[in-house]
Amino acid sequence: MSQVVPVEEYDLIARVITEHPEGMRISALEKSLSFHLPDINRRTLQRRLQRLLEEGRIVTQGESISLVYKPAPAGITAQLTAPKPSIAAVMELYVPVSPEGRIIRDLVRQPLMHRKPVGYQRAFLEEYEPGVTFYLPASLRAGFHEMGRTPADKHPAGTYAREILNRLLIDLSWASSRLEGNTYNRLDTQNLIEFGQVAAGKDIQETQMILNHKAAIELLVESADQVGFNSFTFLNLHAILSENLLPDDNASGRLRRRPVDISGSVYHPPAMPQVVEDCFHLLLQKAEAIPDPFEQAFFVMMQLPYLQPFEDVNKRVSRLGANLPLIRNNLCPLSFVDVPVQAYVDGILGVYEFNQVDLLRDVFTWAYERSCQRYLAITQTMADPDPLHIRYREALIQVVQTVVRGGKNEFLEDVRQFVDQNIPEDDRDVFNKMALDALRNLHEGNVARYRLKLSEFQAWKLKRDRHDLLTKE
Repeated sequence: MSQVVPVEEYDLIARVITEHPEGMRISALEKSLSFHLPDINRRTLQRRLQRLLEEGRIVTQGESISLVYKPAPAGITAQLTAPKPSIAAVMELYVPVSPEGRIIRDLVRQPLMHRKPVGYQRAFLEEYEPGVTFYLPASLRAGFHEMGRTPADKHPAGTYAREILNRLLIDLSWASSRLEGNTYNRLDTQNLIEFGQVAAGKDIQETQMILNHKAAIELLVESADQVGFNSFTFLNLHAILSENLLPDDNASGRLRRRPVDISGSVYHPPAMPQVVEDCFHLLLQKAEAIPDPFEQAFFVMMQLPYLQPFEDVNKRVSRLGANLPLIRNNLCPLSFVDVPVQAYVDGILGVYEFNQVDLLRDVFTWAYERSCQRYLAITQTMADPDPLHIRYREALIQVVQTVVRGGKNEFLEDVRQFVDQNIPEDDRDVFNKMALDALRNLHEGNVARYRLKLSEFQAWKLKRDRHDLLTKE
């Protein structure tokens, strides 16, 4: 049976020849294709070229050792006028890119020896004026607002994210970790987050990375009305995301005091601690002043990794930080599910080495459209949020904290006392049931929802289990 040759392989060969209008000998063509088609031999290549000749996509000039392959003249076939992906994208999954994004992608795909070393350009941050400068055009922002609108847009901050929290925890923890090279798949991530089941054969650091994402997302969602573009939020976000992952534990939640290098790039971040600190505060100040939540999201997703304010875990902080304005405004979150790793890396490198945002903006646009398709489809099957849960959210958190931190074995009386003192008479029966259900369903996977430490919950649960055992005896 003859082997079916992927169309992309012919497209790649034709594209290489098209980029050399002066013509290419077969030896030069082999060399150009060696990176993308390392297993192709000369006889196979000759067969591919013969088919391209028959289709009229290429032509030859000269004979024998002088034979060269050239692109067919314009108009010789309709196939030649159709837009084709560049060489860098034709053999891999990638997002749709703009013409500007394509140029950046080709630039950052050059070998390191051909890319000029560059340092941090402070003016790139300083010259950005919130409300005046926009990385996202008005039409794109308007489209984001339209596609990202949710039924909870008039409710308190974080309402929509809480409605889809279980899915968001899995999706964002998995996808963001995957962009860091984590090998957990989505099912592994779900089992870890929902059941505490560690995937077999995985490195302990991969497991820690997933759990850190979960904790950080819970912080953003459950404290949506309190977090913001300030040092406290972002230092704590870094502390959670970097827990047990840094060589120096003291670097967790702190701005870096030493130089760092970027692997696979010619970019060198700022080395002086004072510059890092000044630019970090300026970055957050400008982010908070940006009037549009999507512009805020893209700004922090781009500028924070460029500054590299932490010794490591910068991109993870930026991806979760990008969700902060979306969660606060009850917009569809950005989960990064299905984002091709290479496209994301190329976009970041475009910012690092050229201060060009077009390719990363292409990635952001595709990723957000993908997230909206996922979560808004889910929303259509969900019931409207209970208004009493919204009205008494803080009271519910307070009563659960009171019971757990009090270490009581019997919590019925505590709930009843709290209800009598804090809840209007007409709502007491309903709130009483809400509180008892919350306590009965409290587990390690949702304690952050009530702003409790895991150790507080475990101590309370241990006392309850011992009490139940003694009661049965």
